[in-house]
Formats: sequence, structure tokens, C-alpha cells
Amino acid sequence: MSTADVAGDAPGAAPADVRAAISAAVAAAGGELLTLSHALHADPEPAWQEVRSAARTAAALAALGYRVTEGVCGLPTAFRATLGSGPLHIALCAEYDALPGLGHACGHNVIAAAAVGAAAGLAPVADRLGLTVTVLGTPAEEGGGGKILMLERGAFDGVHAVMMVHPGPVDVAEADAFAVAHLKVGYRGRAAHAAAYPELGRNAADALTVAQVAIGLLRQQLPPTVRVHGLVTRGGEAPNAIPERTEGRWYVRAGSLEELAGVQDRVEACFRAGALAADCELGVEPESRPYAEFRNDADLLGLYRRNALALGRRFAPPGDPAARMNRASTDLGNVSRVLPAIHPYLGIGSFPAVNHQKEFAAHCASAEADRAVLDGAALLALTAADAAADPVQRARLLAGGGPGPAGAVRSGGSP
Repeated sequence: MSTADVAGDAPGAAPADVRAAISAAVAAAGGELLTLSHALHADPEPAWQEVRSAARTAAALAALGYRVTEGVCGLPTAFRATLGSGPLHIALCAEYDALPGLGHACGHNVIAAAAVGAAAGLAPVADRLGLTVTVLGTPAEEGGGGKILMLERGAFDGVHAVMMVHPGPVDVAEADAFAVAHLKVGYRGRAAHAAAYPELGRNAADALTVAQVAIGLLRQQLPPTVRVHGLVTRGGEAPNAIPERTEGRWYVRAGSLEELAGVQDRVEACFRAGALAADCELGVEPESRPYAEFRNDADLLGLYRRNALALGRRFAPPGDPAARMNRASTDLGNVSRVLPAIHPYLGIGSFPAVNHQKEFAAHCASAEADRAVLDGAALLALTAADAAADPVQRARLLAGGGPGPAGAVRSGGSP
């Protein structure tokens, strides 16, 4: 069964000829989409350094007739690509940053190529559907919060809904992302010869050790919606010198920004305890704005589900251990508190390899990942087309979003 067949079965779906045009356009661009995905995968660039990745993605959109502006929002590796002039404005997010040392172990090459593919699918039908389509190249999702800066600097102004897809071991429709704070922690003590003059030293490694023990004990009293994890990035200089400086990176996750604020205070108290115990100076700096929890737009997600099932995708059952990727944090969460948004996951058949493993990175250039690029492109485009063609959904989005998760009224404003 093809997605074009859904029109005859579902009220409000885009007309069959529109759906067929989308499917044909994605298929016609398929070779270029997979070339882009594999090129990004072979040349991974970490957050804020995605110079070639952003340029490749922007060039692919320009070749489709999109009006491309690079370096938007004061971010050298961000871009905006727009086509159409309809009143309903749908944005697609392209991510392309990689993980240091792990390459595309989260599959952002698939995300970028699928966004370009969705843009290809919508290009021939945007005017007929009364759509403006924008692809936003969004850098530094892996800890830098590129979308948060772009939201604050106006990149999403005038947009009525936002969509993207993300690869994972299996298909999951709903993002259930944690809010997260990214912290850089540093201690400064005093160096001394560890054997001859130990009493003259102030051990910054001890300070970090005390903090980690305190965090480990704190975990017993934290709610199940909280995660605290991190690593030491600098532990000292030599074993016979009392460490003068130590550094680490720590993430604090919670069910919402509101819960995060209280938990973060308790975690930072653990870092202060380490400084007090070892008589060292402490510095704690945020690496980005806090990421918010994700709020799925129930109606858009329903359209996506319908299209995915028609295309032959199958969602993981509740409790499937391979499906927990949807708990990962994303800077699209902040956007979802302001605009209707969806962030579904497309399975690439990788389990037991999961995101942020080298084995998963290898899967992100596989035949199943290539299928995810093409399916993701079609599903994003078809979901946007259905939202534009359905009078109820179109009116809701043009009016400012309407119902949010579980039928709650979505409020505007910044997160």
C-alpha cells in the first residue's frame, strides 16, 4: 500500500494527485539524497564546526529551487532555505553535527538528507497547497543548543509548525525528551610535589572526586524522571604533582524545565561540597541554554502515524527496550513549547546497537538508513501536505497552534 492510497480512506488527507506528485518528487531526488547522506556520514563535523556539512545541505536545497541564505542568526553554520509564498508556513529542521570521536553515531546525516528530501517532495505542490516551506539548517544539536539561539534570534518567526525525523533502532512516533542542562565544571587548587611537599597542595582532583561521590549518593533521592551523568575531561598533569586544575562536563536531565531548575540546584550543591572539602575554587558554566522537554503536537503526530503505517512502517510496542531513544534530549524541545512540533523516530534495524555507539554510526550508512532517508522525506512532506489540505488542521495552525499534548491548550511565549 502506498501513501497515495490513503487519500481515499482518510478524510482531510491531501488529494491523491498531490500525494503522487510528492512521492514522485522524492523518488526522483533519491539518488542525490543518498549521496548527501553518505557524504555527511563520511565527513563528520562536531557542533559549531559543521562548515562543509552545512554547505553541502544548503547547496542541495538551492539545486531544488529554494532561496538559500547562509549564516543566519549570526551563526556561521546555520542557514534558511525557503520556497513558496502560501499563508501556511511549515518549517523542516536539518541537523548535521556529529559527535566528537563517534562520528554520526546519532545519525544526523539521515536527518539532514530526509529534510532535503521532504523539501524536494513539497517543491512541486507548495503553491497549490498554499504553503511556504522553509528548511532551517540547525547547527550544534549535540550540546550547543543551536535551535534555541535560532528561536531567540527570530528564525522561527512566522512559522506555524515544525517537523523533523530522527533515526533510532526502531520506529517510535512520540518524542518523550528530557529537559537537560549542560554544565562545564572546573576546580582550581594549588600544585605541589606529591611526595616532598604534599601539605602545600590543594588537590583539585579530590574536589571533583568528592563531588562525584556526593552526586552518586544524591541519586538515591532523585525522582525517576531525573538523570545525572558526566565525565572528567582534565584530571591533573602528572602523578607526582598534586592536581592544580581539574575539569569535567556534566548533564542534568529532568522531566521538564521546571523540575530541572530545582534538581540542578541540588547537583550544583554537590560541586560546591567538593570545593569546600578540598579547599579549592569552583567554576560552573552552562555550555548552552537548557534544553526543554518535548511537547508533541497530537494532531500532526496523528497525520504522521497514518502516513507511516500506510508506507509500511511499524511502531515499536510499549516497553520495547529498543525504543528508549525517544527519551533523548533535543533542542527542538524549546521550539515545541512555542510552536506545534513533531520529532518522530525512524528505525534503521540496528538493535542491539543504539544511538551514541560506534556500531550505530556504522548502521547510519546502511541500506536501512537509506530507506529511512527516503521514507522520512516522504512522511514529512505528506504530513505537511495533509495538514495544509485539511481545513480543520489548516485553520488551527494558522490561528496559532490550538490543542497541544493530551488536548491541553498550547500557550505562546518563550520557554
